Amino acid sequence: MHTTIYWFRCDLRLHDQRALQQAIQHAQTQGQALLLVYVHEAVQDQQTAWGFRRMGVHRRRFVADTLQDLQNALQAAGQRLVLLHGPVAEVLPACARAVGADTVFGEDIAAPEEEAQVQALINAGLTVKTVWQSSLIEPGALPFAAENMPQVFTEFRQRIESARLKPLAPLPAPAQWPAPPPEPLSHLPGWTEDAFALLQAHTEGDAHPRSNFPYTQAACQGGETAALAHLHNYLTPPWPDRYKQTRNALQGQHTSSHWSPWLATGALSARRIWAELHAYEQTHGSNDGTYWLWFELLWRDNFRMLHLQHGPQLYAARGLSNLPKPSHFPKDFQRWCHGQTGEPIVDAGMRELAATGFTSNRMRQIVASYLVHDLACDWRAGAAWFESQLVDFDVSSNQGNWLYVSGRGTDPRVGRRFNPAKQTQDHDPQGRFQKAWLSP
Repeated sequence: MHTTIYWFRCDLRLHDQRALQQAIQHAQTQGQALLLVYVHEAVQDQQTAWGFRRMGVHRRRFVADTLQDLQNALQAAGQRLVLLHGPVAEVLPACARAVGADTVFGEDIAAPEEEAQVQALINAGLTVKTVWQSSLIEPGALPFAAENMPQVFTEFRQRIESARLKPLAPLPAPAQWPAPPPEPLSHLPGWTEDAFALLQAHTEGDAHPRSNFPYTQAACQGGETAALAHLHNYLTPPWPDRYKQTRNALQGQHTSSHWSPWLATGALSARRIWAELHAYEQTHGSNDGTYWLWFELLWRDNFRMLHLQHGPQLYAARGLSNLPKPSHFPKDFQRWCHGQTGEPIVDAGMRELAATGFTSNRMRQIVASYLVHDLACDWRAGAAWFESQLVDFDVSSNQGNWLYVSGRGTDPRVGRRFNPAKQTQDHDPQGRFQKAWLSP
């Protein structure tokens, strides 16, 4: 019996899964089995060029919990998630040969490494069908071609709003599934019986007691189950209505939506958020708070579309700018990573990040600015540290935000320096945040 493969990437959910729905339809139409796989690449466990492991313990634990939740949901539907370990270019083609598959479905991700993975599968002789499904607005629905996208976010947003564009309605979870392939899992290249344990290794422990996002607690745990529960709980008065006023706070679990960790793993769909936010507005009314939630989701879309427009250039040392190649001072960078710069607000934020895998958006801007503009270090090193540490690491948003702060993106201003003294006065005037993270 032939098999269709669905390759989970950054879409670890069952709701609003157009790529998965297409794989199911293809398997049913062709009379094929359906194999569901996720590949954990060894490169995630290796050292970066900057001297630390690419996937740190916080993100590792959050992804592991997300995969376990997905596995539970699939088992309830009579399916199973197969976790493979090794390079995608090797284990997926070998897996396809083992189960008689020639077609792989998956999410379309417009980032260089992710696109290289797809090309490697094509080079191996597989038919790969990717589906764009991570943004609010479809690229083809934009009022401009991706290559002609406005370079400034304000114009991007205004043109979308002027065209009255709305996201597609989110899809429900699949109701019917093809049978899994009959081959024993032990025959699949890259499969190990303790694959989940392999990913969860070295992630034991509870959430930090002062964490803004305690990901080991049930309410903030990785996976679609907690994501949908949190979405429902947050969209309850008065939290959405207060969002614009509280979004820059450095502490507090209700000051921000905290959707980003589940969006990053794909456990929560942006279109599902919009649909429920719109329903909230229909019941409770719209206001600055609910609008600003839409506004931030459009920023997320913007960073994704930038990848369609500029691709690998976003990862070059100069980014999109004509600035010289950035300088770098490894000792200063290490002091920054460990919260030992001597600048209290920066050190507090960096210690929070290292201890919890999370820090507020405002704090991310403060510490990123300090690394680039005060310490004169390479923005790419900072981006790599965030990738390693953040439970909500998202390749498009991370790259876009670091380019924005460093002045190497599309922003017309040459960099965004955040004055630490002013930021302290504006956002931590009584020193509560600093005391929480700088005290012994």
